[in-house]
Amino acid sequence: MSAPKAEAGKGFVSFVSSGPGDPDLLTVKAVKRLGAAEAILFDDLSSGPILSHANPDADLVGVGKRAGRPSPSQDHVSKLLVEYAEAGQHVVRLKSGDAGVFGRLEEELTALRAAGIAYEIIPGVTAASAAAAAAGIPLTRRMTARRLQFITGHGVTGALPEDLNMAALADGEATTVVYMGKRTFATLAEKLLEAGLPADTHALVATGVSTPDQELFCHTVGDLPAVLRAMETTAPVLILYGPLADSDVSLEEHADR
Repeated sequence: MSAPKAEAGKGFVSFVSSGPGDPDLLTVKAVKRLGAAEAILFDDLSSGPILSHANPDADLVGVGKRAGRPSPSQDHVSKLLVEYAEAGQHVVRLKSGDAGVFGRLEEELTALRAAGIAYEIIPGVTAASAAAAAAGIPLTRRMTARRLQFITGHGVTGALPEDLNMAALADGEATTVVYMGKRTFATLAEKLLEAGLPADTHALVATGVSTPDQELFCHTVGDLPAVLRAMETTAPVLILYGPLADSDVSLEEHADR
């Protein structure tokens, strides 16, 4: 499928989901859009080997946001997207994981709509799916995990969001995935235990999912806050908890690899 055509005199923006880091997890459509782009605005986690698929003549602009590091404002990123597209270019906005999962996609879509710029969204592998695959477990399980929920542990202020549905998050029959929760999980764990989640609920910590630096660690919700405080890593940390393993799936065997 060829790259989409923009209206005469206007550019086009492809929101390309890069997956968790392994370039082999890119979709075919994502690779085609990278190869056709005239400008690529990329997140930090979408750089490195993934950019080997970029058009060698494209402008490459890093616009990633990482906790504790200087980062461009969201308004600045949105403005850049509009400016490149209004110059008539095919722009790729390269986002880590899946663009629609905690990727601040909506703000950028709003800016493009206001400017009358056409766009498309190309989905990708989100970190939760990649972490479960790496651990050799399903995210859902018949009879014991029939619901899957994703939350962010990092609100707009950097703290744990205050409006979380604790009854839902303490449901022992749901698999819960916490994105960006390393610094705030201690607070979340306290609330979960108060809401009735057993302290011995299985938990999996995944860092650098799908990259050469990937590490998986098995714990329980009760002991995880102390483990996270002791961890020294700059890689993204993903936390999964719930009914993650049974007699047919050895979570510990996979996580020890």
